[in-house]
Amino acid sequence: MKKFTLSTDSTCDLYHDFLAANDIKMAPLTFTVEKDGKMTDYLDAFTEYRQYVDFYNQLRAGAFSRTAMLNYDAHYSHFLKMAEEGAKDVVHFTISGGLARTHEVAEDAAAEVKKQYPEFNVYVVDPLTATVGQGALVRIALKWRDEGKTAKETYEYCLSLRNHIQHFIVADDLQYLKRGGRISAAAAAIGGVIGIKPIISFDKEGKLSPIAKVRGVRKAISFIKEKLEKEGPEETEKYVFIVHTDNEPVANELADYVRSRFGIEPYVQIMGPVIGSHVGPNAFALGYITKSERNDF
Repeated sequence: MKKFTLSTDSTCDLYHDFLAANDIKMAPLTFTVEKDGKMTDYLDAFTEYRQYVDFYNQLRAGAFSRTAMLNYDAHYSHFLKMAEEGAKDVVHFTISGGLARTHEVAEDAAAEVKKQYPEFNVYVVDPLTATVGQGALVRIALKWRDEGKTAKETYEYCLSLRNHIQHFIVADDLQYLKRGGRISAAAAAIGGVIGIKPIISFDKEGKLSPIAKVRGVRKAISFIKEKLEKEGPEETEKYVFIVHTDNEPVANELADYVRSRFGIEPYVQIMGPVIGSHVGPNAFALGYITKSERNDF
């Protein structure tokens, strides 16, 4: 018997079919695309791969995408629906607290629902990451849920893993991150040098910052492989996740390397539009869990 309900916002970038098949509740964020002077609002709730590709093609064609934090009312409605359906304990994942204060809003909304449903408890996990790093923690929580662990046990375990998730993110154009306020103008300027590819990571506070700079995509791929060789995936949590913003060739190359070198089947996904709005098209990233803490090797 499942002892808790599993929930996440859409920045985990797990596919719709996976969430539905595993009874994971999802609260979609929103994004707004500006194209030819026209603003159109969307939910981050794509159901087909083609929708992701179309989004990145819009950005390539000059459209601009803005995102908004999942607000209090949306969180309240999300949690109230679960409480009305009989949920008691919930483990809920948000975007990194280093990028937005969504986890605080979620906690406030959950506390309000608890006033009406005293047995309703929400354990809000700030993953200190986003996209498939966040998704990896959701997958681990899913495993623990299905093994019969309690919400508190799962929550505490996920917190213990957060700073052991390594990230290596390569954006094709850092101006997207600068424009979204995710990195400083000085950091973005590094990428303005022709051919330079900054490697971005989440720090221990869940903020994005450059950790290295290399010349060209091939050197960026080599950097990621060197990090994997230096310290590979942790034995008990052999999760390797690869994400891209419509850059399948590089994602597949990294996946082939992980399979041949470590015998692990990586999770490969295209990034959703909320985080994708901030990194732009052609980006790619690889993450995994290590014994070392984040960026300590």
